[in-house]
Amino acid sequence: MNGIDDFLEHLRVERAMSAHTLDAYRRDLDALAGWALAQGAGETCRLDATHLREFVAAEHRRGLSPKSLQRRLSACRSYYAWLLKNGAIPASPAAGLRAPKAPRRLPQVLDVDEAVRLVEVPTDTPLGLRDRALLELFYSSGLRLSELCALRWRDLDLDAGLVTVLGKGAKQRSVPVGSHARRALGDWRASTGAQADDFVFPGRGSGAISQRAVQVRIRQLAARQGLFKNVHPHMLRHSFASHVLESSGDLRGVQELLGHADIATTQIYTHLDFQHLAKVYDAAHPRARRKR
Repeated sequence: MNGIDDFLEHLRVERAMSAHTLDAYRRDLDALAGWALAQGAGETCRLDATHLREFVAAEHRRGLSPKSLQRRLSACRSYYAWLLKNGAIPASPAAGLRAPKAPRRLPQVLDVDEAVRLVEVPTDTPLGLRDRALLELFYSSGLRLSELCALRWRDLDLDAGLVTVLGKGAKQRSVPVGSHARRALGDWRASTGAQADDFVFPGRGSGAISQRAVQVRIRQLAARQGLFKNVHPHMLRHSFASHVLESSGDLRGVQELLGHADIATTQIYTHLDFQHLAKVYDAAHPRARRKR
């Protein structure tokens, strides 16, 4: 028994990780177990730091990107930390190991005009009221795709302008809902006669709309609205965060709104904000433009 299945069960039950995250952990740890088997190194719980360095080097030679290697090594660190905590190993072989540094890519965002153009889809089509409510809520509150799909009407207080969601790690948070989103959601509910326990955005049958269906629909709506970008749900979350930070400068507030456990995750939006300010400066300051 290498402990991987027990570790994943711990993540599922005690850490309440999503199925998507668990699948990623399993892929990374299965890669480690497969490499150990091929090398005759034994079970993963018996590997040492030299083994792990050789594993990372082998994955790098195989063509894995620095970002993928970082994620793979992060899964290994969590796994060995869990083994150590449970007394299965005397020390973590992953401590101190570092993957090659990956270049940090800034998230793509819509500017304010693009975001407004996207959310203001016509409401006189068969799915128009639903589409408007869905887009307005995404952009108004910066929800994750999984949070929006799981939303029920009881989670929304349109009078108070609040939505309560269960985020990563089963952490609950309440986020404001803007006036445009509240109006769109009210119109959508009135058209369906939905009850408190109903999903806000139902799919086929009695279940919630699937994440894939939302992704496809947003891409279709973006094309109809003349936005020739690869628009996806997380881009609306990025745009929400960037626009709030740009207007308020309150990084801690944006962290709370997004439900980030670590403010370092939120800090990437400060780079986006600086890019915006740099563009304003370059366009406005008479001595800013460099000669070619």
